[in-house]
Amino acid sequence: MNTEITLEVSWQELTEKLDLAGLSYGHGAIDAQSEALWIIATALGFPPEDAADALDTPITPDIQTKIDAWANERITSRKPLAYILGEAWLMGIPFYCDERSIVPRSFIAELIVDGHLEPWLPPSAKVLDLCTGNGSLAILMALSCPDVAVSGSDISMQALALAAKNIDRHNLSEQIEVYQGDLFESLPSPNEDNLFDLIICNPPYVNATSMANLPAEYHAEPEISLAGGADGMDIIRKIIANAKDYLKPEGALVLEIGNEAKNFSDAFPEISVTWLEVSAGDDQVLLIQAEDL
Repeated sequence: MNTEITLEVSWQELTEKLDLAGLSYGHGAIDAQSEALWIIATALGFPPEDAADALDTPITPDIQTKIDAWANERITSRKPLAYILGEAWLMGIPFYCDERSIVPRSFIAELIVDGHLEPWLPPSAKVLDLCTGNGSLAILMALSCPDVAVSGSDISMQALALAAKNIDRHNLSEQIEVYQGDLFESLPSPNEDNLFDLIICNPPYVNATSMANLPAEYHAEPEISLAGGADGMDIIRKIIANAKDYLKPEGALVLEIGNEAKNFSDAFPEISVTWLEVSAGDDQVLLIQAEDL
């Protein structure tokens, strides 16, 4: 490979290489082209979103060596790229990322950053991010709404250690509090002073058949963060059974359920829901008013 190639040429060549490898995507990049750009941007020290505007940037041999090493590891290991790079990006915000938690990719992030959840966020609101993982949704909420008090809960102490690093990275330790335990069990007993205006949650929801057929990239993630039982609803049943106790009367629960809309409707036919449109469609994320739980 020439030593004087540009970012544009490197991008094209790496895209072809990743395409030929038959990788699976969905962990912060939607295809080989976007993942190739992510690798090159990281090697250059750019945010991925800036790289497409710097196509004439020269790729030195040292940079190319980094690119090749990361690309080869991605191809041979079938790990999500975020684990290899140690960083994920969500809505333009960087997060430390490793195997202690799933790669952040929730569509709830779009709703937070675009302001679509603000009707449920009065002044000095309290928000709970259940199954917070590496803390990305809690952090996006805190960054988007500086007057909101945010709590995060997760069953995994390892995931919470990663969340703590990310909270520190974004200087949000005064605004975000984390709890370790199984869903609501880690929280203080609810009373009129500590109820939440909004609970957001990207829970484990993948049904057993889908889990068995996931590509290797997904099996590199903690199974506890993905598997939702036979119909994908095991954890969601627990959430819905208890969420009302922790919500203010005018509060709401926002749940991401991915491709499990039919299983959700079959499991909870009596619950009135509002579907919230995101980039993946209008059947991925739902909202339930506290009064309907």
